[in-house]
Amino acid sequence: MRAFHSSVLTALLAGLALTRPATAEVSEVRFARQLGLGYLQFHVMEEQKLVEKHAQRLGLAVTTRWFPLGTPTALNDALLTGNADIIGVGLPAFLTLWDKTRGNMNIKAVVALNRQPAYLNTRDPNIKSVRDFTDKDRIALPAPKVSVQAIMLEMIAEKTFGPGKYDVLDRLTVGMSHPDGTAALLAGKLEITAHFTSAPFQYQQLENSAIRKVLSSYDATDGPNTFSVIATVSRWREANPKLYRATYEAILEANDFIAKNPREAAEIFVRIENTKLPVEFIQKMISDPEFSYAPEPENVMKIYGFMHKVGALKNMPATWQDLFFPEAHALKGN
Repeated sequence: MRAFHSSVLTALLAGLALTRPATAEVSEVRFARQLGLGYLQFHVMEEQKLVEKHAQRLGLAVTTRWFPLGTPTALNDALLTGNADIIGVGLPAFLTLWDKTRGNMNIKAVVALNRQPAYLNTRDPNIKSVRDFTDKDRIALPAPKVSVQAIMLEMIAEKTFGPGKYDVLDRLTVGMSHPDGTAALLAGKLEITAHFTSAPFQYQQLENSAIRKVLSSYDATDGPNTFSVIATVSRWREANPKLYRATYEAILEANDFIAKNPREAAEIFVRIENTKLPVEFIQKMISDPEFSYAPEPENVMKIYGFMHKVGALKNMPATWQDLFFPEAHALKGN
């Protein structure tokens, strides 16, 4: 009889669980990103309301908010403090988030946003390689130690100066947003003699005859590498499975739109960024073979391995899939 009552109770509880209304998903999604073409999908998704479109198809009515932040540190803080739900951020900053939140918030990447080269430009004619920097020079980049540019500079320094000498140029780096760094380099009035930046700022700089390219971030990994990713907290994904799906599909649609409509994508970028750069100038970059707005991660493990070797990261993932949510695992990444 006791066993019978137990089975009945179990059945009743199961029935209650089935009839209990599911927890509603959030009605607003807050997206934060850095500045530049590395986050072009966010511009397209915002302009065309792609998240809202895919959410509606899944039976959800949502609104979205989009805001740019100047540094990867600010983006990380926004996600960690719950002031943003989903971020577009440079790869090293994301890798730091993944490493530091293992076992608690468990932040992972949705997909790679793009690959694009970051250029180290200078206005000093005497600087032809990283060997030529002196104590009088200052290198502007988004954030020392954690930005894409900072990690690429350390990787190139170790390749140039030898094992263990990855940080010999760190003392020369200065944290500045891309627009501020560009203004400082073009003005030539501050101590900034070089700027490790990204598109479109690096090409804007190179239109000035006094500015020259010293190297590309691709030199660090001997080939193309992922520049930025989209990331979120595991519990947000678990609490909002339909919204996560809508966001994932919106990104893929934005990728397809950029590939098929580079001029329209450039027009969207110019509009949202409120930049005075010509649309043709932006379109040329988007169509550049060095660029790719595809979801597959490239050379992610090589970058993670370097950061782990120098002590910047503690936990070493077995594969790149450990860094990404399951929806991305079938992609041909490395």
